[in-house]
Amino acid sequence: MQMTGIHSVRNRVFGSAFLLAALLAGPAGGQQAGSADAEAAELAKKLSNPIASLISVPIKWSYDTGFGPADADRNTLIVQPVIPFSLNDDWNLITRTIIPYVDMESPVSGGDGESGLADVLASFFFSPKAATASGWVWGAGPAISVPTATEDVLGSEKWAAGPTVVLLKQQSGWTYGLLANHLWSVAGDDDRSHTSATFVQPFLSFTTPKRTTWGINTESTYDWPSGEWTSPVNASVSQLLKLGGKPVSMAFALRGYAVRPPGGPDWGASLTFTLLYPK
Repeated sequence: MQMTGIHSVRNRVFGSAFLLAALLAGPAGGQQAGSADAEAAELAKKLSNPIASLISVPIKWSYDTGFGPADADRNTLIVQPVIPFSLNDDWNLITRTIIPYVDMESPVSGGDGESGLADVLASFFFSPKAATASGWVWGAGPAISVPTATEDVLGSEKWAAGPTVVLLKQQSGWTYGLLANHLWSVAGDDDRSHTSATFVQPFLSFTTPKRTTWGINTESTYDWPSGEWTSPVNASVSQLLKLGGKPVSMAFALRGYAVRPPGGPDWGASLTFTLLYPK
């Protein structure tokens, strides 16, 4: 796809999304009281929990700009299905798969841009069904990066694996916690650099009685071979809605980069539309 086409589509997507949010946000807060209201409140609470027992399919359009001397743009479309499995009376297995498609301009003036599938990240969290006595929810397991990139510049060409963990607590509308993983390359192209990267995502959000959620998080990655951090800070707002009688969520976020490697982006934004399949 031509980059001008990407920009045009992005603008239409953001514009349509804001219009849709404006039209539907009011009815979302005016649902009938009682069981339907309680059910919506519980669903909004689960949306803030990365390992909730809830099938969801977030579809996120992400935009970053300021790459290199050309101030290049990068557009990323991410599909991230989250699927929980009940293992027994006490434990769940929650799978989270990130499938990114990237379209990026060249960071150097006159260079060629690249488009294609990037590496897929699959995470598996084994999580107790019951919270701890003090109300903490946790999950841990393996994370695997699969070298699915269709262009060299879009991926590592390495299989990588390591541990991942999430810890959070929810009370009085607040959700706060931490998600982290570390990946080491275990196989792949010997001509490419070894992968060793730590990802840390502390998060804080508050959900109102009208199922509007305000949040802030960082998504910091430390690349051990280069010794460099990339740390965007995201501020977001999301709304639980109903479309055709089915629950969905729409979220918008802005981010600035507190720390970035040389040639890294300045700022970015994202729009996420999430399909929900409550049990």
